[in-house]
Amino acid sequence: MSFFKALAAGALVAVATPAFAQEQLSIATGGTGGVYYPMGGGLAEIINAQVEGYSATAEVTGASVENMGLIATGDADLAIALADTVAQAYAGTGRFEGQQLPMVRGLASLYANMVQIVTLDGSGITSLDDLRGKRVSIGAPGSGTEVNAAAILSANGISYDDIEEQRLNFNETADALANGDIDAGFWSVGAPTSSILNLSTTNNIVILELTDAQLEAARAADATFAVTTLAGGTYTGVDADITVLGIPNVLVVSEEMSDDLAYAITRAMFENIADLQAVHPAANETTVEFTIAATPVPLHPGAIRYYEEIGTMIPDALRP
Repeated sequence: MSFFKALAAGALVAVATPAFAQEQLSIATGGTGGVYYPMGGGLAEIINAQVEGYSATAEVTGASVENMGLIATGDADLAIALADTVAQAYAGTGRFEGQQLPMVRGLASLYANMVQIVTLDGSGITSLDDLRGKRVSIGAPGSGTEVNAAAILSANGISYDDIEEQRLNFNETADALANGDIDAGFWSVGAPTSSILNLSTTNNIVILELTDAQLEAARAADATFAVTTLAGGTYTGVDADITVLGIPNVLVVSEEMSDDLAYAITRAMFENIADLQAVHPAANETTVEFTIAATPVPLHPGAIRYYEEIGTMIPDALRP
């Protein structure tokens, strides 16, 4: 049975059973070298302290694509995933062609990832086109990084036949760069992220900047991309501002979650957002306004109840 057929079968089971009757909540995140894991851990602490009757744990996963499957099967109660992956899962397109997951609902949009393409000084790689013929990590299997890397490369005429692709997680990518086992790697993650920070303290890193034409080609291929700026000084030795592609990260649940629980989690997160910001600066972007502007799928009715309670206008496109 294929992975997505298994997900579909699991989804049927999840609908038929009271998946959210348990008090323990699982938050699907990503690898320990990214931002999803600390953000998920911070959210778990808020739930543990503020949502009566529930405790939550952040789980290490392969990130966005895998996380959508975990929501569909009921093996995770909440998950963080890239907006393009969430949109594909909901619509049954891209990686989810023929395996639509219509039960996906948003609670909030948390922050924007930045697609950071990293190499080492002296590699001879100074542009996207220079990746041809090189050993390139395109992200962990089932990650949003892999989805983003494929979209950017394909939009700019580079296929996997043109590179020696390797599917490594963030920490593995950083280690492989440091050890000379690969030439470049993709990260789609909030900035700063620990794996690049650590790499930049022991190696002279270079972050590739896409041309205006390359940025526009990627945006034409994937409407969830936005152009944003990686501030100079974010990483050791990278002093100039760099224009990169950004993409929102969405906190998702299943429509099977009770309205009361979805409301309680949404309210607890926003009323205690300073606690999440203390865990990682990416949470400075976690606002109601960002949620309304960036969420690519309908919001859960419980989340809508909270947003309307505080006076937020909900666009029709975000209503189930």
